[in-house]
Amino acid sequence: MPNGQNCGPIADSELCSNRRGLTWRTWVFGAIMALSAGCTQTGQNAPVVAATPPPGPPPLPAPVPYPDAVLKVANAVFATAPVSAQPGGPRQVVVIDPLVNGITGEQSATTQQIGERLVALAREKYPQFDIQPFSAATVRQGPYVMVGTFTPVNAQGQTAGTREAYRFCLVMLDLHAGKTVAKSAARALPEGVNSTPIGFFRDSPAWSNDASIKSYIDACQATKVGDPINPTYLNGIVTASTISEAINAYDAGHYGDALELYQAAQRLPAGDQLRVYNGIYLTTWKLGHHDEAADAFGRVVDYGLAHNTLGVKILFRPGSTAFEAAAQTTGSYNMWLRQIADHSASRSTCLQVTGNTSPSGSAALNDQLSVLRAEYVKGQLETDAPGLRGHVIAAGAGAKSNLVGTGADDLSDALDRRVDFKVIPTC
Repeated sequence: MPNGQNCGPIADSELCSNRRGLTWRTWVFGAIMALSAGCTQTGQNAPVVAATPPPGPPPLPAPVPYPDAVLKVANAVFATAPVSAQPGGPRQVVVIDPLVNGITGEQSATTQQIGERLVALAREKYPQFDIQPFSAATVRQGPYVMVGTFTPVNAQGQTAGTREAYRFCLVMLDLHAGKTVAKSAARALPEGVNSTPIGFFRDSPAWSNDASIKSYIDACQATKVGDPINPTYLNGIVTASTISEAINAYDAGHYGDALELYQAAQRLPAGDQLRVYNGIYLTTWKLGHHDEAADAFGRVVDYGLAHNTLGVKILFRPGSTAFEAAAQTTGSYNMWLRQIADHSASRSTCLQVTGNTSPSGSAALNDQLSVLRAEYVKGQLETDAPGLRGHVIAAGAGAKSNLVGTGADDLSDALDRRVDFKVIPTC
């Protein structure tokens, strides 16, 4: 360009030539502008290349039949977990901390079946592993621990909207080394999945975003091979094993044994958790000690208020604000509400009561129904504890805060029809 070479379609412009006596500064400025416009010294226009957008996340793998997903993930974890045991020597001890729904923390018929399949597979194909019961005595030996989540997700793999598949995550943790040693995941089709909670979780009256449950879920979902084990999970694993034994005793109908185990778990350092308080309440109720059960439910309420969230499975008749009498098999809703009212009033707290519905039906009607149910509960609280008047507000979330989200409208998604109680700063 300094000797007046042609510059394509802008050859006669001041930006591409110095033939008209331009100053050096003007020419430099012009050269820069010309290059940015695509000029070259060969007189050719450089092709305009569109900016390449950054690569997005890879497409999710297609979900596969549920048994295939379980087999694929389980084989991957067993096959990649390192084993130092010598042939003919002691085998690597493994315990399975029961798998859960990755949002609610509940065990279901399907997560229980997966646990049984893991045991059978290890015995069939992986003799280097010795599967032992998940107990405090075994955990103290520092074995490998398997944890896993089985979570309903939408087409984008998120726990929102219409659930169309299940995400199965499984990891192997080395307690002795304190790290994750194997991990795999897959998506499963919903056919054949039975997400009905097992007995203890079906009967539990309340749900909260419990730190112990969150640490279990994070130990699976928020970790990769080589990562240290979530410290909250690691520090609470002896308590978790005791709770697991208590849940097994409860589901077997051994309520006295279950109560002793829940009380033992409560005395442990990590015993301040909702599963323990739910368990003590349920077992005392089942044993017919209803006054003790009411006090135990009060501790459930205190736990929820202290952690600023308590979802209570107060179920209503379809399309109504009347309680579902058939659902009150492990306590009285009226007793629950009295305990919530009394414990809230004693704290002089401001409380927001939020109704929830399942996603089935009209969204607009669900929103309205959830508000009406919250208003009804609010009225009951204020009747039980008149000092709460002016300290309780009612709101409705419809199906926006679903935890399960399958729309089954049965025992498997009862948590989606809960009533939430939350402490708020002002009334």
